[in-house]
Amino acid sequence: MNKRLKEILKEYEKRKHKIIKGDESMNIVVLAGGTSTEREISIVTGTGVCKALRKKGHNAILVDIFCGLEPVDWDEPFGDKDYEVDSAAEYMRSFDDDIEEIKRTRRSFFGPNVLELCQAADIVFMGLHGSNGEDGKVQATFDLLGIRYTGTGYLSSALAMDKGLTKKIFLMDQVPTPKGVSMLKENCTRNIHDLGMEFPVVVKTCCGGSSVGVYIVNNQKEYEDAIDGAYSYEDEVVVEEYIRGREFSVAVVDGKAYPIIEIAPKQGFYDYKNKYQAGSTVETCPAEISPELTEKMQHYAEAGAKALCIEGYARFDFMMKENGDMYCLEANTLPGMTPTSLIPQEAKVLGIDYPDLCEELIRISFKKYSK
Repeated sequence: MNKRLKEILKEYEKRKHKIIKGDESMNIVVLAGGTSTEREISIVTGTGVCKALRKKGHNAILVDIFCGLEPVDWDEPFGDKDYEVDSAAEYMRSFDDDIEEIKRTRRSFFGPNVLELCQAADIVFMGLHGSNGEDGKVQATFDLLGIRYTGTGYLSSALAMDKGLTKKIFLMDQVPTPKGVSMLKENCTRNIHDLGMEFPVVVKTCCGGSSVGVYIVNNQKEYEDAIDGAYSYEDEVVVEEYIRGREFSVAVVDGKAYPIIEIAPKQGFYDYKNKYQAGSTVETCPAEISPELTEKMQHYAEAGAKALCIEGYARFDFMMKENGDMYCLEANTLPGMTPTSLIPQEAKVLGIDYPDLCEELIRISFKKYSK
């Protein structure tokens, strides 16, 4: 281990009680990028979070988990007064066209200096989305290396990432969710009626995010095309009944539900384009529903977090029929955290601005290290 790194780790042990109480600025790695289909939105999340934490006085640096950072000044890895977050983000994007080639020629998922920097940090803010970030693999690695990080642990991350498994857990814990099945590619059922379902249905990848690989289908031809499209992303898909109604999302932070936000796409459904293209959706927070329905949805979100053993924070997506029946679609353990993402909008209703929210998520995450 680098000599300076050993010194940094000793310094943390002396400072940790003040850090956990929020009495001292922190050295923070904001980890983003990666290799998933959500790489770009992860960079946007990381950029926003890093700027917010620096605004709060912390020594935060933006690091691409896959492409790494070099060279590193190990004397002061977090102390560069002229550090520019936007420049770091552009450095990350400079690798976009080379990702596949790097994957072919390098065995490790972690880029140069990534693990060393994360070990040197007081905590790692997880700005990753999608596979190899949200699925528990990175969290498990960090646990073994003693690296502190935001968000929930490896087990709940893995459970929530698998939509088929999440559905089974929700049903066991009386969290309403659409009827559906998961299918491996080699056991795919091409006839919708053999699944005991009727059109319309939703076909989606089992472990994808940002609505990538999600299809609403109304007939057999569309179903077969959707199956082929979803399998082009991964080897397992989920087919579930289509719930016609209004779409909502609610964050659960430290076990408690935030205000509910309603999402109304101007066209189509809340897919990748509508999530990240400005002006494509109308988002209303708090949602204009009755207090009784609000309490019910928040209860189901909190129950979903408990069922999946989620620590820290997560976002739960719902559909609600006209008659008030509601269904939890999925849990997102590392949801988008750009300044205009859903959770920051919900926090704003509570009087929590974006920089304070980023800092609060770190404070909450430290709880699992003070047990």
